[in-house]
Amino acid sequence: MPPVTVRQAFEVALQHHQAGRLAEAEALYRQILAVEPRHPDALHLLGVIAQQVGRNDAAVDLIRQAISSDPNRPTFYSNLGVALSAQDRAEDAIAAVRRALELKPDFAEAHCNLGKALMQQSRTDEAIAAYRRAIAFQAGYAEAHYCLGNALRHQGRDEDSIAAYQQALRLKPNYSEAHNNLGSALRACRRTDESIAAYRRAIEAAADNAQAHNNLGVALSGQGKWEEALVAYRRAAQLKPDMAEAHSNVGDALRNVGQIDESITSYRRALQIKPDYSEAHNNLAVAYKDRSELDEALVSYRRAMTLEPHNFTTHSNLIYTLHFDPRSSASSIADEHRRWDRQFAEPLRKFHKLHLNIRDPERRLRIGYVSPDFRQHVISHFLLPLLEAHDHAGLEIYCYASVKRADEITGRIRKNADVWRDVLVLSDEELAERIRGDEIDILVDLTQHMGDNRLSVFARKPAPVQVAWLGYPGSTGLSAMDYRLTDAQMEPEGAAWSESVEQVVRLPDSWFCFDPIDEFPVPGVLPALRAGHVTFGCLNAFCKVNDAVLERWTAVMRAVENSRLLLRCPQGAAQARVREFFAARGIAAERVELFAWTPTRAEFLKLFERMDIALDPFPYNGGTTTCEALWMGIPVLTLPGEGIVSRIGLSILMACGMREFVAHTEEDYVRLAASLATDLPR
Repeated sequence: MPPVTVRQAFEVALQHHQAGRLAEAEALYRQILAVEPRHPDALHLLGVIAQQVGRNDAAVDLIRQAISSDPNRPTFYSNLGVALSAQDRAEDAIAAVRRALELKPDFAEAHCNLGKALMQQSRTDEAIAAYRRAIAFQAGYAEAHYCLGNALRHQGRDEDSIAAYQQALRLKPNYSEAHNNLGSALRACRRTDESIAAYRRAIEAAADNAQAHNNLGVALSGQGKWEEALVAYRRAAQLKPDMAEAHSNVGDALRNVGQIDESITSYRRALQIKPDYSEAHNNLAVAYKDRSELDEALVSYRRAMTLEPHNFTTHSNLIYTLHFDPRSSASSIADEHRRWDRQFAEPLRKFHKLHLNIRDPERRLRIGYVSPDFRQHVISHFLLPLLEAHDHAGLEIYCYASVKRADEITGRIRKNADVWRDVLVLSDEELAERIRGDEIDILVDLTQHMGDNRLSVFARKPAPVQVAWLGYPGSTGLSAMDYRLTDAQMEPEGAAWSESVEQVVRLPDSWFCFDPIDEFPVPGVLPALRAGHVTFGCLNAFCKVNDAVLERWTAVMRAVENSRLLLRCPQGAAQARVREFFAARGIAAERVELFAWTPTRAEFLKLFERMDIALDPFPYNGGTTTCEALWMGIPVLTLPGEGIVSRIGLSILMACGMREFVAHTEEDYVRLAASLATDLPR
């Protein structure tokens, strides 16, 4: 090939390269090298193509050959740094890019590449300085503004990162990655509507941006728009089938719209792609729990804990799930509590400090309540009566709210607080300091080991007196927790099975004080009078239903001829399992009615109109659901067991003066059900 033809070929190759036609460009570069083996530009750009398509070893080798042919080209060293970074050789990459800057100190692209290599080593301050130098030399460099935004986000400076992303987008309006990361920064600042708009613009700019579709789903799910989120997650998984996070998120959305079987399939797909994906194991465990497959749930939780031993949330999920398992003893749950405390709370003792609260008996005591659930949630039925009855002359009420989606109940709770702190974006360390700064006297945990708990705040002991109440009636296992509220029915003095690290405070009547809050349906005619048969029912979460519970209910249905059972149960495998269970015991299919997901609370409450007698599950009794049934005039039958959560029904019924619905033995339980079923006036 004559020299003039080499130049022409190179120009054509460059045009192909700039147009993204990499295969054509590569072929021409190789033709040039066949004629001029040491052609520096062909070697260099062939190396750039190799790096662009992920052949990083080849990229490094080719660019080094280019440097060998022409050792004074700053662009070669800068792109060598990019290729070395792709090999995770950050130190070598930094050295290469610094050589580029020795040759050309005002080389903006090299400053930007230096920043990227420094970020690989988490040298964020230095990276930010490098990006700012790139911008100083080339103010219109959109990528440098974008990278600066990423580094600022890495430091938790979300508001500053928003400004950087916005500048990148002013320079390059169709910059999909910048729109996407702007959306994430806006979401971190709880500007959710704006974040959704940013994700949508990222998708408009690049419809194949799988990460933007996935992030859009995350933002929509944060607003409770699970159906819309599901569409976004599925599109992300379609665009990038090996994106484990998208498949796991599809599972989350499916689970939240009641499609539990399908969610399990999605979680398993995520784990096929990424077997060590701790979050997917945790989410799979939640889905198994929802199907009341507790053995599988506990295995998945423990697998997640093995993969990510410092994740206290997964361990809390395990502890909470153990309460539903009939084989879990109080001592085994206490052992798990101790492990949690030892691993996650004990290291935080170093943050315990002297409390400087003013010891003046004449001043108002400051009471702080900590919860993510100051909203339409089961705890609100019991918390609102307390807050609305507080004596504000003697008490100053603080609410520390980690609420993701506020609603009208949030407003009612907030109205009863003297001081409202919105603390969702605060870390546990920051929240503990805020509470300490507020000089709270008594700090109350309303969540325990349930979702989005802030137990590590309490582990830092930000208040002199700390109390556990309401999430569920059991111990936190937290050595930093001073007291726990209970009552004498749930936890009688001297009970051999009672294990608590907190000092137990027994309320005089009941742990419960129920406010219906919602506009309940008006109780009507007894369903049995209309239907000609008695309908038993249980509207508790299905994770409270196990084979022993179903055996007890089978005995009830045998004892009451032609009776029916209305049971809340997820569609699919769980319903098939329940039907097979009853069929194997001679209970006809038409006598068992299963309902799955109810999208609105009003629809859920209407189900009480179809029940004559409610049956309490075990070992974890109904709480809110029992109160709701009684509010609707429906008697609830319970058989207390050993363990606090096995005596919730006893506590509620005794407080209501309904001792006659408390059974003492299995036989007594069946006798009571049969007796009540034949006494319709009662």
